[in-house]
Amino acid sequence: MVQEKTAPGRVLAVRRRRLLGGLAGALAMPTIGARASAWPEDRVTIITSLPAGSTVDLTTRIYADQLSRMWGKPVVVDNRGGGNGVLACQMVARARPDGLTLLATSAMTHAANPSLYARPPYDAVADFDAVARYGASPFVVMAYKGLGAHSLATLTRMLQDRPGDLSFGAGSVPSRLASELYRQLIDADAVHVGYRGNQAGYPDLLNGRIAFMAVDVVGAKPLVDRGEVDAIALSDDERHPAVPQVPTSAEAGLPDYRFTTWSGLYAPKNTPREVVARIHADMTEAYAMPEVRARILGMGGSSVPPMGPDEFQAFTIQQIAAWGRIIRQAGITIE
Repeated sequence: MVQEKTAPGRVLAVRRRRLLGGLAGALAMPTIGARASAWPEDRVTIITSLPAGSTVDLTTRIYADQLSRMWGKPVVVDNRGGGNGVLACQMVARARPDGLTLLATSAMTHAANPSLYARPPYDAVADFDAVARYGASPFVVMAYKGLGAHSLATLTRMLQDRPGDLSFGAGSVPSRLASELYRQLIDADAVHVGYRGNQAGYPDLLNGRIAFMAVDVVGAKPLVDRGEVDAIALSDDERHPAVPQVPTSAEAGLPDYRFTTWSGLYAPKNTPREVVARIHADMTEAYAMPEVRARILGMGGSSVPPMGPDEFQAFTIQQIAAWGRIIRQAGITIE
């Protein structure tokens, strides 16, 4: 191929025109990536609906620490627990949709509350944009060791043979619903004993004042590891790496017993789409880092990467319906 020779001056002029044209096009049509790269221009505040030391709080702080490094801006975790998470949800729902105020919450506020309240003080779907589900935990059914219920089948027979005689404890709505679902599936009566947090119920479980509890993996792991309870079933179809010794519900003989609590990040409605995508992408990148993943798995956290915005939005709607069915059948309400 023969190339036509061009004068040096003409070559420079052509190159200059091409460079200026490219810059003009870039300025005239900014890409989504370019717009997102300017965010965050200020510190990011993640308001949590759970108290310090909770599963949501601990996992959120792991992500916040890494995101702060990635963004070069402070990422502050602000605990606003109490009131079933209503206060935190209302604060974020009313915040400016600029991505600088986010909500770290659980299935309590976005799956249970819509059915627990006759008139919920916020709309779990219409008031928020789903960003990422970053935590998911099935429940461990733990029985008092002195009860002799060393398997789920044995506990089931005891509950069916002694209707209303045995009790179960729960210090959170998700834990109560995990036990209520089990009770509904086996068609047996048991007395609910409420506590201010699951840990407050552990002494009664260890000394036999209550027969069993269903607690998420993070909360149950210390008792299971120490062998202080009979850990007889996991409410999932796969064993959990944090408590691999606990049989799945199918292995325990009740395959329909599947129930998972979860945590996720939401933004105020109408937050720029590119900002939502950026947060999810960076959380996914953080989870892929060995040191971050090790911290999350070490505490019994999720073994899957953060769920994306669209999938998480659809998941939220599905969970509201699923949790609502259990709540209505158990007759649980909050005034």
